[in-house]
Amino acid sequence: MPTSKPQRSTDSDADSDTDEAPPAAERSGGSAGRVQSLERAITLLEATADSSPDGDTAANLAARCGINRATAWRLLSTLEQSGLVERSPVTNRYTVGFAVARMASVAGFDGLIRRAHGTLRRVSEQTGDTANLAVVRQLGLTYIDEVTPPVVLSAKWLGRQAPLHATSTGKALLAWLPAEEAESLLTEPLTAFTDTTVTDRGRLAAELAETRERGYSVCVGEMERNLYGVSAPVFGNRTRPFAIVSIWGPQDRVPESRFADLGVLALGAADEIARAARAV
Repeated sequence: MPTSKPQRSTDSDADSDTDEAPPAAERSGGSAGRVQSLERAITLLEATADSSPDGDTAANLAARCGINRATAWRLLSTLEQSGLVERSPVTNRYTVGFAVARMASVAGFDGLIRRAHGTLRRVSEQTGDTANLAVVRQLGLTYIDEVTPPVVLSAKWLGRQAPLHATSTGKALLAWLPAEEAESLLTEPLTAFTDTTVTDRGRLAAELAETRERGYSVCVGEMERNLYGVSAPVFGNRTRPFAIVSIWGPQDRVPESRFADLGVLALGAADEIARAARAV
């Protein structure tokens, strides 16, 4: 008995659902298991996040992602219906929707810790210093993993939030956020924790510009007098970090003369973790 030939899906067609088990290539994460329309929607969602806080138009987002305008508009409309993006009726600019914030608020970090821990351990063993990872949350950063050399006594930061202006971790985040968004995270007066804490906003802005230029941030005892370190952003897409890698320790172990070498290591670790996080 003849059977009908399966039709090839197009951009405008919905992806069909079946109850069958996925093929081996799909289960193993091979290219055969990728859904092009979903990949394009994810790319658009990431580009929309990058355009925060003002958002961007469908035409501009399509151009940035290399997607046909009509296809981008259909995908954005679908994302909007699901609450993943929101469109301003006044400017027609798209921003990330509340559904993304809701999902992020309940997201766990076990997968990221599992993929990043080996890198942190290697960096700590290589340098003899503490290496940790902080993730970007709605109002700042939270430390989720840390590797400390057994012979070094250090402060424990797991689960703590970082004061953004007084740590290399916080400054690595602020340096790569849009200026308006960075300012929205610093609405309170900049507290002086030590005599080296930067509390002048003009000085802080200048330091953030230097941070962007060299690629990593530094801290010279600004949160705790004896703790020095460097941090590098982990980019999830293009220009926006989703996490920060730090290498730090007591001033006698991490003097400013080591910052350049540690900065290179932090940048390499950040890139490694970013690639691991994107791996399927």
